[in-house]
Amino acid sequence: MRRIETGTERKRPRWLEFLCSSGRLAGEYVHARGRKVAEVMTPHVAAVTEGTSLEQIVHLMESRRIKRVPVLRGNEVIGIVSRANLLRALAALAPVATPAADSDRAIRDQVLAELDKEAWAPRHCIDVAVRDGVVDLWGVVLAPKQREAAAVAAENVPGVKSVRSHLAWVEPMSAMVFFENEEKSGATPPVD
Repeated sequence: MRRIETGTERKRPRWLEFLCSSGRLAGEYVHARGRKVAEVMTPHVAAVTEGTSLEQIVHLMESRRIKRVPVLRGNEVIGIVSRANLLRALAALAPVATPAADSDRAIRDQVLAELDKEAWAPRHCIDVAVRDGVVDLWGVVLAPKQREAAAVAAENVPGVKSVRSHLAWVEPMSAMVFFENEEKSGATPPVD
């Protein structure tokens, strides 16, 4: 879908292109400008049958980094399963969470315990403050997805009303620091 005609082709900074392999860049060029089906389509399509379990479909989508999977009956396409379909199914099955944590201290302890369990979490670099069920995350992470994952970990703790992330992302190669919209929240870091 990244096509030059629609202005959706991938644009990277020159310094990042320098780090990409020439083969990858050439492949993206063909994909964005190709005129034949063979040039723009995925050569090995991942498909499932109508008897494939949702767990197998999710695993396939994650491992192949794809957003949609055709469903086949024999050689005939009878449908497509998308990420949106899976999210709707998950939302319908999700139990209603009842707050179990009765104090801000208990919520904080549960958030910290959840972060301690995860290999991706730089636990020693993240501080958690809770007030009236609102969790504020402070500190530094080395990847933007760590910010998102930390917020999700906090959101899943019973009793949490909302999460505000003030985590700064430090890009390891350049040491540049990126903050998440702190200007809008008006929050200040916790004082020891």
